[in-house]
Amino acid sequence: MVRFERLTYWYPGATTPALRALTGVIEPGLTLVVGASGDGKSSLLRVLNGLIPQFHGGRIAGTASVGGRDIVRTPTRELARSVGFVFQDSERSFVYGTVEREVAFVLENLGMATRQMHVRVGEVLERLAIVHLRDRRIASLSGGERQRVALAAALVARPSVIALDEPTSQLDRAGSRSLIDACLQLAADGLTIVVAEHRLERLLPAADRVVLMEAGRMGQPLAPAVVAPQLPSPPTVVELGLRLGWSPLPLTVDLARSLAPRLRAPEEPIRPVARGEVAWSLRGVSAGPARAAVVEGADLAGHRGEVVVLMGPNGQGKTTILRTLAGLLTPLAGRVERAPGRIAFLPQNPTALLHRPSLRAEVELTLARTGSQEPADLILGELGLRHLAARYPRDLSSGERQRGALAAVLTGSPALALLDEPTRGMDRAARDAIAGVIARLRAQGSAIVLATHDSGLAAAVGDRIVEVADGRLTELGSADLALSGTSFHATQIGQLYPGGPVTVAAALARR
Repeated sequence: MVRFERLTYWYPGATTPALRALTGVIEPGLTLVVGASGDGKSSLLRVLNGLIPQFHGGRIAGTASVGGRDIVRTPTRELARSVGFVFQDSERSFVYGTVEREVAFVLENLGMATRQMHVRVGEVLERLAIVHLRDRRIASLSGGERQRVALAAALVARPSVIALDEPTSQLDRAGSRSLIDACLQLAADGLTIVVAEHRLERLLPAADRVVLMEAGRMGQPLAPAVVAPQLPSPPTVVELGLRLGWSPLPLTVDLARSLAPRLRAPEEPIRPVARGEVAWSLRGVSAGPARAAVVEGADLAGHRGEVVVLMGPNGQGKTTILRTLAGLLTPLAGRVERAPGRIAFLPQNPTALLHRPSLRAEVELTLARTGSQEPADLILGELGLRHLAARYPRDLSSGERQRGALAAVLTGSPALALLDEPTRGMDRAARDAIAGVIARLRAQGSAIVLATHDSGLAAAVGDRIVEVADGRLTELGSADLALSGTSFHATQIGQLYPGGPVTVAAALARR
């Protein structure tokens, strides 16, 4: 369905190409596109529906076709009939204010009869288990719920090719499983599904083939087992298998169980209990947007030098807690207390924070407002952004923008840092860099609260894990306890070792 012939593409004003001599064919089935942030995954997907070059402009050489249609000569409105697209920043693609109108938008443009539209919308909402969202306003949805609405809008026209850019980045485990099952069914029905993703635990073993992107170049489609040793950010069971020389290399936890070595008991607690003064607290707090309680009777407190991780299903109140702590939502009941000092808040859509002409200017603005003497290059270097410091933030890839927003809010050592899905759209190297910044801030006495579905990040930095579900907060304990065994949030390594360890590094240290 998709064919490239030496396709090379430069964004407007760019001196180096984003895509370099792409040559090959993507056949029907599920194709997984992997690579580091900024290596061209999103650009490749945008070729499929003609956004590159027809919307973005720039220069293009070579050819690309989808279903026999040339992507340069075929208008995007024609390509949209056969290519469904889910953007990495799904919130930027919405047109209407309510879920049903948004999903029906494509069908309206195709001139479908109202009765047929109503049936088609209902079918796709049911397929993705979001019928209950049909009448909701999109502004009231969580990030994960918005991603599933965006997928519904892409599927409703029944295209033959579907491109998904980081579709699981904001989804909880159940939502990810539902999305992957939907993709597998569509692939089994003969559609061409192309997915760019960093979180590979479930998608890698499910894919028919994997395409590795590196510096804008596309490798040939290969079987998952063949390409697994070359991945820049492999799933943790694959990483552990590579470190220990397992053969054949397992792609799933079930296959790894018989190979996992027995580990000695830890000599001492991996991370001591935080003993700093109380930095923030919620006392009987009920809160939610539009005066509708999403969280009720919440009691929780955090200390200086402690990282508290909020986990749980989409739409259950994690963002509400962060916004309430930040002072952006007034509690409907109860009391919020915070120690003096600057509060840094990273929202789910970091682009909303970026308005200056360069990344360096974003960081320097925060430093100037806080009176901090910290050099801008400190956090830019920690997050691997120094080479992008002069770039306009909104021209960067989604993962780079995310790191840029983190640099802008976390510079100058805030007293309280509130981070909502901070690793969205990031590869392993970028996540490790963020974990390093969080560890530094914790050592300097900052209190940190983050909401995430990324169990790997929670395992790397969390002192305490708190589950947010059905409007209630439940303390799950340390990362080793909360992220292991049969826990809903368990990492792949934690599933191998109930009670911990939950990371590759900790498992290797206890051999």
